[in-house]
Amino acid sequence: MDHKKMGDDIVRLVGGEANINGLVHCATRLRFDLKDSKKAERETLEKHDGIITVVESGGQFQVVIGSNVAHVYAEIMKNRDFGGDSSSSTESTGKKTSLLSKVFEIISGSFSPLIPAMAGSGMLKALLTVLTMLGWMSDTSDTHLILSAAGNAVFYFLPIFLGITLGMKLKANPYVAGVIGAALMEPSFTGLMDKGSDVSFLGIPVVMMNYSASVFPIFISISIYAVLDKLLKKIILKDLQLFLVPMIALMIMVPLSAMAFGPFGTTVGDWISSGVTWLIGVSGILSGVVLGGFMTFMVVFGLHWGFTPITIQNIGVGGDPIEAMAAAAVFAQIGVAFGIFLKAKKNKTLRTLAGSTSLTGLLAGVTEPIVYGLILRYKRVIPIVVIAGAIGGAINGHFGVKMTAYVFHNIFAIPVYTPTVVYVIAIACSFAVAAVLTVMFGYESKTKDTDSEKNESVSTSAESTPAELPVVTETKTTEIKKEQIYSPLTGKAVALSTINDPAFSTGAMGKGLAIVPEIGEVVAPVDGVVTSLFPTGHAIGLTTNAGTEILIHIGINTVALKGKHFSPVVQEGDIVRQGDLLIQFDIDKIKEAGYETVTPVIVTLTQQEVDVFETTQEQVQKNDVLLTLVV
Repeated sequence: MDHKKMGDDIVRLVGGEANINGLVHCATRLRFDLKDSKKAERETLEKHDGIITVVESGGQFQVVIGSNVAHVYAEIMKNRDFGGDSSSSTESTGKKTSLLSKVFEIISGSFSPLIPAMAGSGMLKALLTVLTMLGWMSDTSDTHLILSAAGNAVFYFLPIFLGITLGMKLKANPYVAGVIGAALMEPSFTGLMDKGSDVSFLGIPVVMMNYSASVFPIFISISIYAVLDKLLKKIILKDLQLFLVPMIALMIMVPLSAMAFGPFGTTVGDWISSGVTWLIGVSGILSGVVLGGFMTFMVVFGLHWGFTPITIQNIGVGGDPIEAMAAAAVFAQIGVAFGIFLKAKKNKTLRTLAGSTSLTGLLAGVTEPIVYGLILRYKRVIPIVVIAGAIGGAINGHFGVKMTAYVFHNIFAIPVYTPTVVYVIAIACSFAVAAVLTVMFGYESKTKDTDSEKNESVSTSAESTPAELPVVTETKTTEIKKEQIYSPLTGKAVALSTINDPAFSTGAMGKGLAIVPEIGEVVAPVDGVVTSLFPTGHAIGLTTNAGTEILIHIGINTVALKGKHFSPVVQEGDIVRQGDLLIQFDIDKIKEAGYETVTPVIVTLTQQEVDVFETTQEQVQKNDVLLTLVV
């Protein structure tokens, strides 16, 4: 994969550098803050080789790439400076977001840059646990203590790191924000804890607390600091701002954090953690069912970020039950992928995808490729991942399993969960149930044909067989099957390789032909079901009665027309017969708007193992044989 070219393509397709306010990345996705998300060519991005999907959540435009995300991010940021900030200002962008979305956006933007450090540190702590359990290393040895320092540092000094990332997110000076967090951990400050309750600032009592590994106090302090920073810059002369703004900010914020924001934030965090613990205590099974069953979809909508501060807070005081229950969802997802790997024996492309993503999930805990590439694609498995996740979550919830270090949920992280045996049983159940149900019930809903239709052999009729397709004599033992795709348009047939769109011209989307239309009408090329109809009306997907998936994409980059000049006459879920009218469109007006009308008709990647024979006709009429598929 050419990471530089991919990065350049993504920047261009999200609207160019001028449309980007900020960019950060997490383990699998690029998180853009765009000035105008409507300028992004979402459909083209989703079709780009190497991109799993595109998600808009929490005020962010997220491009899901997978394990190569760090390389692509690095290439994008070369010679570019988006400030590492993905904050979304309604003043600058005009976007209206709810308060809840804004909170999730700030939380995700603050934690995203720290996730690699926290995950790596957590895995190091897991490794040390294993080495100690096996007796290969003493927990009092110098080596162990040095490696423990490496594993504990990011959590112990979390207020400093969060201060920096929050400062970036809220457009305040990130290093002054980091100093505010550091002041709460400076030896002179922490030494005051030895004085007990006899601590004051200008005669005002100060309640001393340990702020290491804390989250809520720094969130409150830096949120107030961001407002103060803007206020000071308005009233202090620019020539004096360099030293006077940070000096006054530190003089105000550090004492206030010690006297008010710190204790208040700690109390709020304790209340929330206690509330969650109480709820789990009332019904660990019910809590586990909800978190294990539905965490997959909380991640899709970005709602999981709301749990992150609570998780970090809980780990600091002994262990977190939330992530332990949520881990069941991860292994349910992996189980679904493994089930598809076992089931999709005839589809090597899908089998390869399912197998590789299963390994990525098991070994690294990265499951976005499974969620977006398989689960949301094959909706039949959605109930399976819910059931399997709920079972494992209920087991962990009932027995009070906790996560003791921040890690990605993978097989190497097992030692950080306690009780370990119960946790292993829970995730094994989620994995096994998901895999077995996927194999039993399948991953794809298809129209059940009669036995004679399923076993239909290649016809011996030379009249409807393209010249280059060999005639196969019908026998009862042959497994060769044929399916014909008729032309949905009248016009000139051209090779996909001639199209000015690499998603189609390279064959990345699948095999087929393109048609330069002469009449603005698209008819059904097959008997089947309308499985997807883009809101803009410029593209439609159908599934034949034999299960073949077909995409008809009217024009190149016509998604930018936002539905103008396209008039669909069907809806998703409609059953159509070959020749039925699907979409009407105005060829002349599309051309006047500066867009090509060449229309790819392709058999998508799920059918890549099918041999596709193209018509030899240069001019095709609606209902002429366009493609012949041989299985």
